[in-house]
Amino acid sequence: MPGPPAPKAPRHVRASDLRAAARLATSATRGTTRIVEGVHQSVWRSMGLSGGARSERTRGLTGWVYRCVDGITSAVGLGIDTALARLEPLFGAMDAAPPQSPQRLAVLAALNGVIGDRLLADGNPLALPMTLQLDGHTLDPDRPAAAAAVGAKLLLLVHGLCMNDQQWQTWRKAPDGSLAPGLDHGQALAQAQGFTPLYLRYNTGRHVADNGRELSDLLQRLLAAWPEPVHELVVVAHSMGGLVTRSAVHQAQLRGQDWTARLTRIVFLGTPHHGAPLERAGSWIDQLLGSTRWSAPFARLARLRSSGITDLRHGRVRDDDGVGPDRFNSPSDTRRHLPLPTGVACLAVAATLAGRRSLLAERLLGDGLVPLRSALGQHDDPARSLAFGPHDQTIAYRTGHMQLLSDPAVGRAVAEWLARKSTADRPG
Repeated sequence: MPGPPAPKAPRHVRASDLRAAARLATSATRGTTRIVEGVHQSVWRSMGLSGGARSERTRGLTGWVYRCVDGITSAVGLGIDTALARLEPLFGAMDAAPPQSPQRLAVLAALNGVIGDRLLADGNPLALPMTLQLDGHTLDPDRPAAAAAVGAKLLLLVHGLCMNDQQWQTWRKAPDGSLAPGLDHGQALAQAQGFTPLYLRYNTGRHVADNGRELSDLLQRLLAAWPEPVHELVVVAHSMGGLVTRSAVHQAQLRGQDWTARLTRIVFLGTPHHGAPLERAGSWIDQLLGSTRWSAPFARLARLRSSGITDLRHGRVRDDDGVGPDRFNSPSDTRRHLPLPTGVACLAVAATLAGRRSLLAERLLGDGLVPLRSALGQHDDPARSLAFGPHDQTIAYRTGHMQLLSDPAVGRAVAEWLARKSTADRPG
């Protein structure tokens, strides 16, 4: 007799994703059309012939053709969206799969990191809203008492660019070759020090200041509705999450929100306090492509990166950090200095791919994404450096940026620092 049928692969696509993907494809097609028209116009001008009213638009019959392509694409996209909206109820079986499977959420998080601001502006359903996760479920900040487990010590974990809350859970290969749960800073600290771990999920393509403002509002609502008095709030933030956290504290202070009175400690894991060279490379590509009339139309491709990514160039955390009219061309660091929050103990955990060899190697290598000095809050201008104490910073050697989430030594260092600071803060 034949054996039992092989289990079907899990389905991670929802019916609503089809509509969102169709909208995204329509936007991409229109953008490609504009790039092609820009190249056409560059060739036209190189021959000494005039073009349209705008430098990147053609005129006459050629311009009419491009307008028709753009109009037809918009009409087709609207038709597809309308048709899928009517058919969506028939796709119930597709939505039977868990809507937040790790695979689907990872793809959405990466997409949001790259173009999340555009998704939000277009009203695309693929744009991730900001939510708090507790025990794998979305927590209502106005009714937290409905959750299964709450406590008086809260631990908030804030992920980095293109990531999501489920990626705090790392995996390791067991001796039999299977995957077993690895380090999760939230669960480890919950077990060792009695925290209730909350995981933030957010659209990392938005401006850091916008996410900081929304996080501040979210925490104000949450702590006001928490079923018992919160004795302490601790934040562990990875990469961009550290900038969002600093922005949230700053915005709370500006608007007189009192949730920060419960904030006692912040752990920054590989946070680019003074920027990351990867985004600066994107700025260099902008300038390179725009340097000739032949390549200038393709500069649109480099400018697809999100507001969140461009904020990483210098580590912008506030609205008045001098982005200017063109966020893609801000070579100078015009930020106003924002010190670490007063009355809050802060730990900087930096990583370097180098071994314990030389200060030069550490400075040059960094963790592969964030320079060592940036992660430690150090700046060439001492007045702009962040005042991490000598015992409030640690360096993980031969460690990459993402390994900060899974390195047991990092986990131990964080746990020991939190325990030491908690003891030091107790009266008597």
